[in-house]
Amino acid sequence: MARKKIIPDETVLKAALAIMARDGADALTFASLGKAAGLSPATLVQRHGNRSNLMRAALLHAWDDLDARTAEADALQPGTPEGAIALLVSLSGDTPEIEDYAGGLLLLREDMRDPALRDRGAAWGRALTGALGRRLSVDPARQQVLGRLMASQWQGAQIWWGFSREGSLAGAIAADLRDWCTAALGRGARQE
Repeated sequence: MARKKIIPDETVLKAALAIMARDGADALTFASLGKAAGLSPATLVQRHGNRSNLMRAALLHAWDDLDARTAEADALQPGTPEGAIALLVSLSGDTPEIEDYAGGLLLLREDMRDPALRDRGAAWGRALTGALGRRLSVDPARQQVLGRLMASQWQGAQIWWGFSREGSLAGAIAADLRDWCTAALGRGARQE
């Protein structure tokens, strides 16, 4: 009979993500995670088998969280360009410490190396593009293009903010995306 897990997988995977974001993917070991999560390395090996499986499980957990947050934001925001901006601002989070922000970017490297994680990223990109496109145009052909361009602008705005650190992340993202809507849509972000 299997023993009951005292510390749930979700707690362990969040601890693994925190280690990777703070110290880099190479810092994730069964020993470092055991110390952070309060479990023995042997218990973690029993749960995940090897370090690659552990890292993949942690990153897939992060994708699950992002998928859920994206679906929630999609359901809550109005079907307007301003709603698209609000959706992306909500996904941007609070103004992070620079080390946390840079650590998050390093995790993307790991996502791009693993085919299963790349697939998750691509699927999330398609869902996000669709959610944005529906808010930017009624023309299905333009929805895909505009949604992808807005998502790309959002990613770029986050990176530029990471260098300048001027104002809050949310404020910088919203201002940049409003400028983009004006340029791309030929009008302001608010639909009449």
